[in-house]
Amino acid sequence: MTKARLHPSLLEFSGAMGDMVFKKRNGKLYVSIKPGARTGEPTAAQAVHRERFGEAVAYGKTVMADADIRELYQQAAKQKGTPVFALTVADYLNAPSIKEVDLSAYSGQLNDLIKIKASDDFGVMSVRVTITNAQDNALIESGDAIETGSGSGLWLYSATNAVSNGTDVNISVVATDRPGGTAVDTQSKAI
Repeated sequence: MTKARLHPSLLEFSGAMGDMVFKKRNGKLYVSIKPGARTGEPTAAQAVHRERFGEAVAYGKTVMADADIRELYQQAAKQKGTPVFALTVADYLNAPSIKEVDLSAYSGQLNDLIKIKASDDFGVMSVRVTITNAQDNALIESGDAIETGSGSGLWLYSATNAVSNGTDVNISVVATDRPGGTAVDTQSKAI
């Protein structure tokens, strides 16, 4: 990236001037070339992206209007050195991810543990586990996993029903972040 010393009179600029755009972020001045006008109709993928971005902007405005939630984002934005509104939009656009579903301690018995590692750029709010019979998709049990520590990313689910030996089960895990984005992982296991 090219660095240049600007005349002191330019340091207070903001907005467009000719073909240049002046932006100030975290006390630093950035200059870029003004983007050209778009021509033609957007593709289907562009239209979907624009709609999703519009939803992200609406989420950001909702956060900015709620003092309690805005404070959470302000603290994180300060640590990351990014504008608060940009962080809210990014959080909406970035769904959580499920890194691992560990079924090694689950054998279909009451209180068996399922370990889930889930992450998000701003935090996973909940992890839901659903166990169904693989043969007929009948619900065996469903419930929320519990996070082992604040921000650790490790969630534990304790089985509430026993499963008969010889049963194949599907275990579905859904992680949800603050804006409502989800990640899903489904695994099968023979009991």
